[in-house]
Amino acid sequence: MASSVSLPQALSPERIFEIARTLPADLSVLSKLNELLRDPNTELSAISAQLRRDVALSARIVKLSNSPMFGGGRTIATPDEAVNCVGFGEILKLVGTATAGRLSENTLQCYDISAKLLRDNMLYGAFAAEALARSARMDPRVAYCAGLLRSVGLMILDRAGRGHVVSAPLYSASRWPDYLSWEKAVFGIASSEVTGILLDEWQFPAEISRAIRSHYVTEPGDIKQPLAVLLNVANGMAQAVCRSFQGEEALWQVTPEKLAAAGLEEEHFEKAIVDTESAFEAAQAALGR
Repeated sequence: MASSVSLPQALSPERIFEIARTLPADLSVLSKLNELLRDPNTELSAISAQLRRDVALSARIVKLSNSPMFGGGRTIATPDEAVNCVGFGEILKLVGTATAGRLSENTLQCYDISAKLLRDNMLYGAFAAEALARSARMDPRVAYCAGLLRSVGLMILDRAGRGHVVSAPLYSASRWPDYLSWEKAVFGIASSEVTGILLDEWQFPAEISRAIRSHYVTEPGDIKQPLAVLLNVANGMAQAVCRSFQGEEALWQVTPEKLAAAGLEEEHFEKAIVDTESAFEAAQAALGR
């Protein structure tokens, strides 16, 4: 790839949506599922019907539902059986794990992020956000979705860079201090904003897109958004165990100010590490890689 050219203009929402349609997973399914799970009166049959919209995702869900992470010790052959066996409380985690597995099938070449690191960061960030949310008295499902999906914008910009007639310059730590500066110089937009645009289009809860837009906590008002700060702390946890991206590492320092802004205390952070490691290892085993 060339190292001295930039794309001629910022990506338009239309171009972002076009690229998003090439992702290996239909995230609108996850959006609808999140909506269904917010209603305690939702029937399990409605959830099953939603999952059947994506054949490839359904197949992965069936495979995962037979793993020890979701009970094991039985034979599940259909999405309906998976939903009934796993239950209302765990279905989002089942679908989220399957989604992460599909979205992380390819290396992000422009960012120099391997497929394995991408998957590890998505899963670890989701489990960490979920664990922290319980202590902060936030909605764990919302936090889980935010942690899982925050990197979607990186996938879009990577595809934009690789798919452009004149290839975009690769990210280089020696040339740009972080991904934010590189993204704005090359694409005219930050990946966190791209994610926010997509999640709004897919009708995820507005609190998720707001939090992801601000989760780097680089602007003065960002610290006033508890979920955004919680995501930042969750990624600080990922960095501590070498599951973060090199172009973001300077953004994840865990400070007393951030913990307080997220409604957390030091002991909450330590407990979340234990819970996250347990969930992450189970997901790794379930995915088989």
